[in-house]
Amino acid sequence: MNVPQCNPKAGYQAHQAEIDAAIKRVLDSGWYILGKEVETFEKAFASYIGVSHAVGVGNGTDALELALRACGVGPGDLVFTVSHSAVATVAAIELTGATPVLVDIDPNSYTMDPKSLAAALARPPQGNPKAIIPVHLYGHPTDMPVIVEIARHHKMHVIEDCAQSHGATLNGKKTGVWGHLAAFSFYPTKNLGALGDGGMVVTSNPSLAEQVRLLQQYGWRQRYISDMPGGNSRLDEMQAAILNVKLNYLTADTTRRNDIAVMYDNLLRNTDLDLPTTTAGAAHAYHQYVVRSRTRDALAEHLKQQGVGTAIHYPVPVHMQPAYQNRLAQVVPLSNTEQAAKEICSLPMFPQLSEAQVQYVCEVANQFRHQAGLR
Repeated sequence: MNVPQCNPKAGYQAHQAEIDAAIKRVLDSGWYILGKEVETFEKAFASYIGVSHAVGVGNGTDALELALRACGVGPGDLVFTVSHSAVATVAAIELTGATPVLVDIDPNSYTMDPKSLAAALARPPQGNPKAIIPVHLYGHPTDMPVIVEIARHHKMHVIEDCAQSHGATLNGKKTGVWGHLAAFSFYPTKNLGALGDGGMVVTSNPSLAEQVRLLQQYGWRQRYISDMPGGNSRLDEMQAAILNVKLNYLTADTTRRNDIAVMYDNLLRNTDLDLPTTTAGAAHAYHQYVVRSRTRDALAEHLKQQGVGTAIHYPVPVHMQPAYQNRLAQVVPLSNTEQAAKEICSLPMFPQLSEAQVQYVCEVANQFRHQAGLR
């Protein structure tokens, strides 16, 4: 049996007739940029998250950069985030001219450790502490109440990186409502994925929403008249139409991801693998099902040989990558980050994964444990 680690094509095939009809509707309309499809999706997504405003942009990296710029972040400012994340988080900070300051993660949730953040803010590098970007990694919410309080104490902005947390909640509130703004990605493999690139900035602050919308398209309030310097980052009509269809199924898909996670939990609980945990008050969206193993590489190779796809999200912390070594600000130890990178492995996870496929993945994983002389 071949089991891919992810399968965006399956997400398209599950709703093919509706998606094809939506694409045809856009093609027939003759309007392909910033039209009714984008407007409809912005309103629907804002309602789904529980915020007042949503601005569609070109991708998730742009969403982070525009959110930062809307908060006035620029050269001389410090933005605190994690090294255990897609490099896009740090790239977006540097695109504003600000300096990323890296803090450690909680070893269980893999998200920003508030204690490490507080320690970093107690002895920041030279610069103006301006913003915090907590990353809701793998679909698990960060400890937002504590981080928001830390930010309030230091008079900093909070911008949530929700690229992997569509549908996750904390204390009954979805990720994306806790900070001043939040950035989402609709990359095809995300929990809500387009068939191309796409992103969104959400907020309940009308002034910040207006800033993002101005930055999104040349600073225009009136076409061809720039009231402020801006750029070009637009969610196109075709992707918005596709996302309008798929948003209707996001709640069901999230439920399915959790059901798959329960199957994994039950079938792998008697192994020595460290399985995902969920903190009190949190509802996981399971963008990834991440296990830990001291023999991770051998396990991944065994699974590969038996047709099971895996991935490592992420194999090298940002601060250890060639482009960033000895260049990013680091004032606290990143020991949890560095240890996790050596041990984590993402098993197959997508809503169309069948029970038989999950059982096969677990059989192969258990086979490896027995062959290796482990439980």
